[in-house]
Amino acid sequence: MSNRYAIILAAGQGTRMKSKLYKVLHPVCGKPMVQHVVDQISHLKIEQIVTIIGHGAEKVKAQLGTTSSYALQEEQLGTAHAVIQAKDALEDKEGVTIVVCGDTPLIKAETMENLFQHHLSNKAKASVLTAKAEDPTGYGRIIRNEAGHVEKIVEHKDASEDERKIAEINTGTYCFDNQALFNALKSVSNDNVQGEYYLPDVIEILKKQGEIVTAYQTSDFHETLGVNDRVALAEAEKIMRSRINEAQMRNGVTIIDPQNTYIDAGVEIGRDTVIYPGTTIKGQTVIGEDCVIGPNSEIDTCQIGNDTIIKQSVAHNSSIGSHVNIGPFAHIRPDSSISDDVKIGNFVEIKKAQFGKGSKASHLSYIGDAEVGSNVNLGCGSITVNYDGKNKYLTKIGDSVFVGCNSNLVAPVTIGDGAYIAAGSTITDDVPGDALSIARARQVNKENYVQKLNLKK
Repeated sequence: MSNRYAIILAAGQGTRMKSKLYKVLHPVCGKPMVQHVVDQISHLKIEQIVTIIGHGAEKVKAQLGTTSSYALQEEQLGTAHAVIQAKDALEDKEGVTIVVCGDTPLIKAETMENLFQHHLSNKAKASVLTAKAEDPTGYGRIIRNEAGHVEKIVEHKDASEDERKIAEINTGTYCFDNQALFNALKSVSNDNVQGEYYLPDVIEILKKQGEIVTAYQTSDFHETLGVNDRVALAEAEKIMRSRINEAQMRNGVTIIDPQNTYIDAGVEIGRDTVIYPGTTIKGQTVIGEDCVIGPNSEIDTCQIGNDTIIKQSVAHNSSIGSHVNIGPFAHIRPDSSISDDVKIGNFVEIKKAQFGKGSKASHLSYIGDAEVGSNVNLGCGSITVNYDGKNKYLTKIGDSVFVGCNSNLVAPVTIGDGAYIAAGSTITDDVPGDALSIARARQVNKENYVQKLNLKK
């Protein structure tokens, strides 16, 4: 089997995106476009990936890390010029090199593998990945000879009337015999209107040398979509989202309304979990089995156990156990850890807090910078007063504590196991275990006070 190499073209700024973010770093379903490409290539048996970088070079390198080596294209002078930048890394190697654009996030490993196999079986020096377009306007057309090999690639503006009727188009992904590629690149000219060096010219050079150039047609035109502007970005997002949702459903997840459910590429969801419409699940979220998520919930990079319900709520960067009931309208902020059998009710905010097994905050509470034990009941309006305007402090609540409604626990403070906090208390000192703490003014009733007020009018 021939050695395999990959060149990813990721140097362009993407001016049509009209963005401060470099084109290949724009996310599709939570993952930058170029990362999608690298991840798919990584499923193949590739000896080395070389990513051609230019605009945003350091940010692209930071994203891809050690999964790729890099070559810098300081001045963008066309696709052939971009590939030449990989010369030092690949020129002397024997094998097959695939060239893929970093703005084609929908391309699949399976399709690239088929292209490799087609290339090798035909003993070709170059193979073009093609697709059949319903509207091929603007695309280069594939002209085949009687043997089915590529005779030439004709750009739309140069095509005759009959050639423009051809629906098979060039996708911009190629396989090359590696040494034939770099030898042909030496002959590519920039004698054109744009003054650039174009990779498709390599096809013509190899044909003139009598080499075999083939084409492999993918059955899915959408996966060849190149993203050049926000309209194409939205289209890619829609297609990728459909793929992700279909895969989740085939793995046993119920998605009530797939068109209105937004799941990122890195999300894992267990069987028999139900996702309701309007829900967004992002990042590296892992959700267990038999859960109910939504409607209208946002989950970002959370680990969620089995049989947990999250309704109309937001949870970010937190751990949530099994048999937990959250919402509606709860907010789980980052660095929270919620144990099994917990209830977080409506309009409850949890921030950087540990919540013990079986504990409850059923409504209208803020629990921030806190360690809450097991089987604790936090009454309506309970607040851990964690911030003095300059520093934040920790509240510790032991096991089986009962906190009455409208209580303020002013940190730093510790409530011992089994303690009771009377409703309406503001607690500023530690409370021993099994104690009742009352921190409020004694009630005073002034009889006939309203009549006295009326006499003054």
